[in-house]
This record gives sequence, structure tokens and C-alpha cells, in this order.
Amino acid sequence: MLAAAIGFAAALTASAADSKENWNTLCARCHGEDGRGQTNIGKKLGAKDYTDPKIQDALTDAAAFKATKEGLKDKDGKTLMKPYDNLSDSDIQGLVAYLRTFKK
Repeated sequence: MLAAAIGFAAALTASAADSKENWNTLCARCHGEDGRGQTNIGKKLGAKDYTDPKIQDALTDAAAFKATKEGLKDKDGKTLMKPYDNLSDSDIQGLVAYLRTFKK
């Protein structure tokens, strides 16, 4: 029983580390490593500040998942965020969970 619990905890830790690595590799260019969206590209595209509780509260996990999987376009059809359809659903769920850690 203890071995199973330790194995589960190790899997969660590895998953969290993978999510952080995915964020830093795929998302930080626009959203910033800190989730504030204050990078040059993030400012240009209007990336939201995910440290803001109001922004976090307005964003459902389902909407964040969909935006990551399918990408985002503005009302004129301009791509704001490319789709990451090469990520597994589990990877995307990990990114959404990591995004939630920015909330202050």
C-alpha cells in the first residue's frame, strides 16, 4: 500500500514537472514563464494575465483546454494562438492545471 502511494506521488510530481516544461517550451513565449502575458508577443496579441484572480475565475478548464487543443482566432479570423493538437489530452490537462498555479 505504501509503495503504491509513493509511486502515485512520484507520478504526480513527474507530471507537474512535465507540465511546467511544456508551459516553458510552448506557452511562455507569449504568456510568460510567470503567466502574466507581458512578453513582447503577449502584449501584441493581448495575452491575459493569468495571475489575476478575475481572469482565472472567468476562464473555465474546458475553455482553456479547447483553446489549447484548437487554438484561438480573433473576430476577424486572425490567429491569436496556434492549436497544439500534437499534445495528448493528458498533456493539455496538465497545462491547464499548471496555468491555475499562477492565480494569486
